Amino acid sequence: MKKVAILQSNYIPWKGYFDLIAAVDEFILYDDMQYTKNDWRNRNQIKTPKGVEWLTVPVGQGIDRRIRDVELHDQRWQVKHWKTLEANYAKAPHFKAIAEWLKPLYMEQAHRHLSPLNHRLLQAICGYLGIGTRISHSWDYRLGEGKSERLVDLCLQAGASEYLSGPAARDYLDESLFAAQGITVSWFDYSGYPQYPQQWGDFTHGVTILDLLFNCGPDAPRFMKHVRPPAPESTAPTGAAPDMRVSP
Repeated sequence: MKKVAILQSNYIPWKGYFDLIAAVDEFILYDDMQYTKNDWRNRNQIKTPKGVEWLTVPVGQGIDRRIRDVELHDQRWQVKHWKTLEANYAKAPHFKAIAEWLKPLYMEQAHRHLSPLNHRLLQAICGYLGIGTRISHSWDYRLGEGKSERLVDLCLQAGASEYLSGPAARDYLDESLFAAQGITVSWFDYSGYPQYPQQWGDFTHGVTILDLLFNCGPDAPRFMKHVRPPAPESTAPTGAAPDMRVSP
């Protein structure tokens, strides 16, 4: 029995994204899909004294490209993002411990493409949380035609017996195609998360998981659904991704 999820990569996504990763045996980054502007691919939200604000990775104006083809031409955003995180979370209880492994990803590495940037950050955060799920890419497999057909084909090639999907896919997913191949479709539930100690006003669930890590550190899994024992706070994340390049 093998459970698989397939989703586009996001930039420092919220806690629910990582719970979805933790709930499956293989998480396939679906970055062969078209890049969508003003979406979660290259931006996310943080808490500040002024309210929720966006951190956005500049990717240019073109939208006629796959996520894996999106290039990052100006690395100045990396310093800006880190300084913004530092300015708003420096007084959070676990900022220093998280910064030990997170800061180098911003300040010591040059990121040239969006997809490997997202992948590297996902693996680093998973390493800290102790999530051992395999994270692969859609281009590791052959891709067929049709929205649901592609997902079925990826599941078959990955050896999946169950496909775990986010609830937004209910509008288009053809479950009969999965059933015809003996694959069960399950729906992930993002509701019911408990609140955690959070800075700056009213509690907000949908911000980047970095907010949870800075505020709760090794206790972060207590406020998640599928993440189990955390890695010791004193160690760097074991799941940090190697330096990668994706050819456009």
